[in-house]
Amino acid sequence: MNKAEIVQLIRRKQSFLCVGLDSDPAKMPGHLPKTAEGVLAFNEAIIKSTLPYAVAYKLNIAFYESLGEDGWHALARTIEKIPKGEALIIADAKRGDIGNTAAQYAKAFFEQLDCDAITISPYMGADSVTPFLAFDNKWSIVLGLTSNKGAEDVELQRLENGRFVFQETMTRIAKLGNSENIMFVIGATKAEYFSPIRSEFPDHFFLVPGVGAQGGTLEELKMLMNGDIGLLVNSSRQIIFASSGEDFAKASAMKASELQIQMSQMIG
Repeated sequence: MNKAEIVQLIRRKQSFLCVGLDSDPAKMPGHLPKTAEGVLAFNEAIIKSTLPYAVAYKLNIAFYESLGEDGWHALARTIEKIPKGEALIIADAKRGDIGNTAAQYAKAFFEQLDCDAITISPYMGADSVTPFLAFDNKWSIVLGLTSNKGAEDVELQRLENGRFVFQETMTRIAKLGNSENIMFVIGATKAEYFSPIRSEFPDHFFLVPGVGAQGGTLEELKMLMNGDIGLLVNSSRQIIFASSGEDFAKASAMKASELQIQMSQMIG
């Protein structure tokens, strides 16, 4: 899915919502089996109920890897349940290796699983990102300024030139590609940095986690918007675990709809 198609999808659905499928069997409704098959059934119901309101789905790979071979099968089957062209499919894998290893990761997620995008840690440098950029109409979503407290340990350290590590990293990585194949992760809890980030990267899309459970708000994200909207705002727990009962899919749809309505007002 290219940039123009993402923008068109946002305009059509009046939404920039990304639903995070962090499908932890321990948190799923009690009537579902705590197995990979249960995860698949859970995901399918969530996708069906939220698809009118979502423009992307982010699958946190750890929740599937932890289930072993069956988990990988559930991951692949879940991806198949997302209608092509109706939502960007993001593998939240945070891969960060180099060279031939990175190229194999790219083939795994872009060719075998047919994901549209993958999250990447850039801290081994350019050769941890460039192998992913060789694929047309695929996205590298690179960690920029994350919402966790640990961002202070590396990303928010000052360099001798006065810039933050995350700023220098984003600037160097952006030069490897362009706004048509690179996005950045910007945490919703870091509002004080939004204006300078958007000023420095006016055309890039940002994947924004941290709204809701982590304390970020949609209102603050207006500072990150651009003419193409430029945002994919992820919400995981508050949507997929909106209910622990048999009405979980309906409850998820209601929560996604609430966010979509707020987003449509922001889109204008």
